Amino acid sequence: HAPHRGIQTKRRTYRQKARKAYLAVAKQRHVKHRTLRKAIGQQLRFVVRNLRIIADYQKQSSLTLLSKQQYKQLLVIHELYRQQSDMYTKRSHRIEDRIVSIHQPHIRPIVRGKANARVEFGAKVAISLVNGYALMEKLQWDNYNEGVTLKDSVETYHKRFGCYPEAVLADKIYRTRDNLRYCKEHGIRLSGPHLGRPSKKEQTEQKQQARQDAAERNAIEGKFGEGKRRYGLGLIRVRLQQTSETVIALQLLVMNLEKRLRVLFFAFFRWLFSNAVLRVSTR
Repeated sequence: HAPHRGIQTKRRTYRQKARKAYLAVAKQRHVKHRTLRKAIGQQLRFVVRNLRIIADYQKQSSLTLLSKQQYKQLLVIHELYRQQSDMYTKRSHRIEDRIVSIHQPHIRPIVRGKANARVEFGAKVAISLVNGYALMEKLQWDNYNEGVTLKDSVETYHKRFGCYPEAVLADKIYRTRDNLRYCKEHGIRLSGPHLGRPSKKEQTEQKQQARQDAAERNAIEGKFGEGKRRYGLGLIRVRLQQTSETVIALQLLVMNLEKRLRVLFFAFFRWLFSNAVLRVSTR
């Protein structure tokens, strides 16, 4: 409205009424379905009214008066209104690439079903652990099935080290028919029981192998906890998508450097104490 001051009256946006109507429902502990639907429809009408006002101003002037950030947020709000209006019309609660944040439109809700957080927001990272070093295999903001990453991870391992791994210790979600067939073709042992009914001897061996695999696989589960507790992997405060991905990669790099540093210190102290023992024994 700035270029039109003194020429025409500023259009009303009813933002105070919209805020008051939102808080009247948001502060309720238990909201009925009919009340919630009525409130969503009211908020959608507030938004589409403001978008029509911006479209009228655009005919008289230009959107170049907006900053880069404002123009980006305007495009996000248009898409957000389209998604919410579509779900409101179809009486649905699900839509592809649902936007949950205007400032971070790349974030998607991921249903985890945990006790303290039923839905989580952020990047979903798949990592592999080789000799204690964490390697990022896949980073994606949309939810995906972890089982599809096994083949790519094994092929990446082959490119890095020039051979296929002897065994892959993975969760049950990775034990699909395609992954089992793939590992069998390349002579890789995938953790878990073999297909078919085993004999008593094989059953005992499989139980022992399963306990050993579970003990060794605890390292990859603990790696996520270590990254969240000590390196801030669960508290990323940057906004942009590229910056967030860079921060995640840097945190994994720092974790690997700390691991390498511990290995070097251990080797140094072992060499130091072994020489001290040799000096004592030669006197």
